[in-house]
Amino acid sequence: MNNHLSKSPENQFKRTMQTRHLIMLSLGGVIGTGLFFNTGYIIATAGAVGAIIAYLIGALVVFLVMLCLGELAVAMPETGAFHTYASRFISPATGYTVAWLYWLTWTVALGSSLTAAGMCMQYWFPDISVWVWCLIFCAVIFVLNIVTAQFFAESEFWFSIIKVITIIVFIIAGSAAIFGFIPMKNDMPAPFLHNITDNGWFPHGLTPIIMTMVSVNFAFSGTELIGIAAGETKQPEKSIPLAIKTTILRLIIFFVGTIFVLAALLPMEQAGVIKSPFVMVFENIGIPYAADIFNFVILTAILSAANSGLYASGRMLWSLSNQGTLPKCFSRLTTKGIPTTAITVSMLGGLLALFSSVIAPDTVFVALTAISGFAVVAVWLSICVSHYFFRQKLSQEQIINLKYKAPYYPLVPILGTILCVIACIGLAFDSEQRIALYCGIPFVIVCFMVYHLTHKYKTRVTQND
Repeated sequence: MNNHLSKSPENQFKRTMQTRHLIMLSLGGVIGTGLFFNTGYIIATAGAVGAIIAYLIGALVVFLVMLCLGELAVAMPETGAFHTYASRFISPATGYTVAWLYWLTWTVALGSSLTAAGMCMQYWFPDISVWVWCLIFCAVIFVLNIVTAQFFAESEFWFSIIKVITIIVFIIAGSAAIFGFIPMKNDMPAPFLHNITDNGWFPHGLTPIIMTMVSVNFAFSGTELIGIAAGETKQPEKSIPLAIKTTILRLIIFFVGTIFVLAALLPMEQAGVIKSPFVMVFENIGIPYAADIFNFVILTAILSAANSGLYASGRMLWSLSNQGTLPKCFSRLTTKGIPTTAITVSMLGGLLALFSSVIAPDTVFVALTAISGFAVVAVWLSICVSHYFFRQKLSQEQIINLKYKAPYYPLVPILGTILCVIACIGLAFDSEQRIALYCGIPFVIVCFMVYHLTHKYKTRVTQND
């Protein structure tokens, strides 16, 4: 089933990404400041066992969404992926809205990542302004994306490798410290599982699990980058299913393993108040230069997220232009297959988000951040619904001929849809995250209105011609 949009040869992306690039691109989008900072908050809120259950449910949602995306991306490996699927199988206005939601998500992430990277560098160079580092990293990320897709993928691969190795070392060293194989600092006794069991399995009941599920879903966002990169991947029918399976498996091991070690080594009341629970754990087990090590790791995590963010947002603008909803200049590619204009405008959008985070942190930037958080679940929802309608339109013979089929249809897309809707509803019950609905829903309405107004205008112009 190769129902591709028509493209001229010079408008084609180069298929240079390999399976290892896809896996690390997806992991790089997920393993970031959410894992390094938010895990402490989730443990303090839901308890150790509650946090593990919340992450397992979050992993289930991701798995269902990725199965749906996998079938779509193998059948139609297009750059822009789920936005084009939503246009085709739900409605063009929905696809247009999904693209802008996702573009805004990564553009805001790009702006906040540049700020955070500058702050990391101030730890070592306190006399140099954050803005200097922001501009330096802005130039670095731009160059990594503008050379070739393979150059971008290779840089993201090594960024992600650093994070993955750090988490593996953390889980192994932490597990050894839990059971006394590595001595604790200041002759403290090995904690074993006391910190997990002392407050009971669910110290605050089951409600916090539901509340933290929303944060967990946001923490897992980035896995869908596999779909964005589908149009630039070698042998997508083999690479995409393998990347999805291995990514989900590693995410479960990394996140659940991390939660277990953190919960066992940190008392629940401490977990929520420290800036980085990882640094606290390394200090407790007496590993020297823990703060410097983790400042470096967090810096690579932030740069990795910014790298992925510019890639994703640039491809979204290219895809909107390729479908005729943005000027043609956004869909032009260099001889090496790079959408220079789309990437440049996305970088400017990231700089505007960075500017708003300093000038209007309590108004404009809060609204942008809220919309981007809401957008993640909205995009996942569109993937599940697109997959359901995609399969509905196929004949039995076409279904048999699919190179990759999501199992247990229609259960997978329906259950994925239900869990995404629950996550959106959950936002309404959390006073801190409710602003995501207040800002996100009007933004969606505006996108639909703009699409229909511009579509009517284009139709009128075409008829007059």
